[in-house]
Amino acid sequence: MIDAQDYAEFARFLSECCGLVLGENRQYLVSSRLSRLLEEFGFQKVEELLRALRKSADPKLKSRVIDAMTTNETSWFRDGYPFELLRQVVLPELEAKKRPIKIWSAACSSGQEPYSISMTVAEWEASFPPKTTPVSIVATDLSETVLAEARNGLYDGLAIARGLSMERRQKFFDTVAQGHKIKPDIQRRVRFQKLNLMESYAMLGKFDIVFCRNVLIYFSAETKRRIFDGIARQMDPGGYFFVGASEAVGSYTNAFEVVRTPQGSMLRRR
Repeated sequence: MIDAQDYAEFARFLSECCGLVLGENRQYLVSSRLSRLLEEFGFQKVEELLRALRKSADPKLKSRVIDAMTTNETSWFRDGYPFELLRQVVLPELEAKKRPIKIWSAACSSGQEPYSISMTVAEWEASFPPKTTPVSIVATDLSETVLAEARNGLYDGLAIARGLSMERRQKFFDTVAQGHKIKPDIQRRVRFQKLNLMESYAMLGKFDIVFCRNVLIYFSAETKRRIFDGIARQMDPGGYFFVGASEAVGSYTNAFEVVRTPQGSMLRRR
């Protein structure tokens, strides 16, 4: 088990590089998450890994540690209502502005959220009358590992079953020998890019819609404030922001107002 001093040092490392706050007495979590990594890199103890992180600028080691400690919990159409709001309310409203619509899926993990957004856009485009407004999606994550999975767009039976109806499975996926492959027209709409939410987002440009859901619950209050304000700067007034159901953005920034609908709530850039 990692001792208190090394645990505190590792907690500082995670907080500084990706904003994740471990809290107290999570030594077992650290040890269990890093066990496979220790074996892969030939370390006997977590203390040896910490020494290597201190001495080495190896980006691969740093990236693998972050991958191991980051929770990549995701599913298709998670919570349901944000995608209904997107299709029924947000996209029709933005279409009236007669310009391309840009969407950002932050902390996209292995691609389920941005591909769910792309499927929702496809369903909206097919509604009557057919919609022709161009919609593009930028999906970002800190982890190269999950981004590689997302770009590949190939999912096994277990992954495909989480939140995806049989109708959508048949409509938007091709069954291949290795599993289920997202169809090209859904995949083409999404561009995946590595991004650390602790860094600047200016290079991404402006967005009409941002999804950053169930991500910041593990971050400190100051980090949340900085990230929410950073996201707000990448949105024009009137843009829509979707967060997790339990995330209270108003405690950290006044850049957004709550919009309540029969389907659920979302945020709008003031």
